[in-house]
Amino acid sequence: MEKDVEIGIFGGTGIYDSGLLEDAQEIDIDTPYGKPSDTITVGTFKGRKIAFLPRHGKKHSIPPHKINFKANIWAFKELGITRIIAPSAVGSLKKECEPGHFALPTQFLDFTKSRDGTFSDNGKVIHISVADPFCPELQTSILNVTDNQNLKTHKNCTYLCIEGPRFSTKAESKFFRTTDADIIGMTLVPECQLAREAQMCYASISTITDYDVWADKPVTAKEVLETLSKNVEKTKKVLTELIDKIPKTRNCSCAKALEEAEF
Repeated sequence: MEKDVEIGIFGGTGIYDSGLLEDAQEIDIDTPYGKPSDTITVGTFKGRKIAFLPRHGKKHSIPPHKINFKANIWAFKELGITRIIAPSAVGSLKKECEPGHFALPTQFLDFTKSRDGTFSDNGKVIHISVADPFCPELQTSILNVTDNQNLKTHKNCTYLCIEGPRFSTKAESKFFRTTDADIIGMTLVPECQLAREAQMCYASISTITDYDVWADKPVTAKEVLETLSKNVEKTKKVLTELIDKIPKTRNCSCAKALEEAEF
């Protein structure tokens, strides 16, 4: 297998099947951790080799707590990918973070319960630093694009990750607001920390789909899907410009993440 893919994108955001990719092909990869969420679509866009993997599967058949995050990250690493862009859908924990806006997480709070979040196995112990969990270089590129497109984007957000697949109770939602987190979702952890262990650059861009239930309005899957569908074109436009804006050479510390992490 050739390891010449440069950028990986998680999420079925509509680009991989939009005809924008040249020489697109489906790749089926086995990993030591099982199968990834689906086949990976690989192709060329503006001279750069890109891979797309829908984290929930192309038919959205995998709930967040069942995603094989380790296989997904491993498969991207096998293709040679060094940078990951991770679009996601989130709820809002703050009034000013309105549905339809975008959010850029720079920190996370982990409220998941049963996920395998490390490649520490077979006698290898990794104490990875996630003091700053996301690649600053990728985040700068994302902000440059969203500013250029005049998209309302909330910066420096804290993403609170819950287990799912259910939404929060009112009591939970009101408690989560006391943590001062800005947005809430189900997929960021352990995806971002596994990428760090794999020494890959990772940044998330989140579409705010609803106010979490603290606002005394029950969250529904239908509402989430409606907001997502309205924002698909915006997300696609961000990604298409972003691919062109990402520097060809990495000038961050992500590639050195294991230098002081392994025992």
